[in-house]
Amino acid sequence: TLVEEVEAFIFRNFRSPLKIEAAPTGTPLSNITQIGYKVPNFNTKMNFLQHLLTTDEKMSKVLVFASGKAIADEIFERLEPLFPDNLSIIHGNKNQNTRFRTVEDFSSGKCRILIATDIMARGMDVAEVSHVINIDVPPVAENYMHRIGRTGRAGKKGIAITFISEFDKSNQVNVEQLMGRKISMKKMPAEIEISDVLIQSEIPVINMKIIEVKRPKHVAKGKSHHEKKDKNKKVNIKVTREDLKKIKYGKRYKKDRRS
Repeated sequence: TLVEEVEAFIFRNFRSPLKIEAAPTGTPLSNITQIGYKVPNFNTKMNFLQHLLTTDEKMSKVLVFASGKAIADEIFERLEPLFPDNLSIIHGNKNQNTRFRTVEDFSSGKCRILIATDIMARGMDVAEVSHVINIDVPPVAENYMHRIGRTGRAGKKGIAITFISEFDKSNQVNVEQLMGRKISMKKMPAEIEISDVLIQSEIPVINMKIIEVKRPKHVAKGKSHHEKKDKNKKVNIKVTREDLKKIKYGKRYKKDRRS
């Protein structure tokens, strides 16, 4: 029967299925050295970044990654006075021609430092990137793979440096689980100035439950005071016996009093 033929076909062709699993895009290569530093906050990260870019001569072509456009812009504004001719930025707010020109300048060596966001990491193909510096650990673990995959290409060695604060710890765990390996942690150099000033996104938010107090409903009432009727406007006057005699006898009452 038809049912028996279908069952026989399934048995012949699917009893030993072959499982094919694609590796995550941007899987780290063995020739990428991954180094992590525990850095308390963004301002200290910026102090460390400036130190690396000004003292390490091996950083010939550096990609600096941030998770968002606002942070990328902040990094650019702080570094521009130090590296006015060797710094560029690329993210989704830049038009296509600007992005192409920026990547071309970085590829050719005209620009030494390029700041980028995660969305730019996926399609960027630049050779001979010496260092990738992660200002943060991206919330999507696969984006970390895309970032560090920009260095260590074509058989060359590459270095990926990641600044890890307490805000990045859970993202670090996710990245290491995806890679199946740990990021090698090193101690931050003693000469780096540690800042205690937090940026807005680092300030803890206290979520307090707002208890709404129900107010009694206001019921419109009429006037509490009513005008008295005429019959109720009478005033009780106390009349003495002597007063009554005055009223009754008039002048005669006065004469009687004199006598």
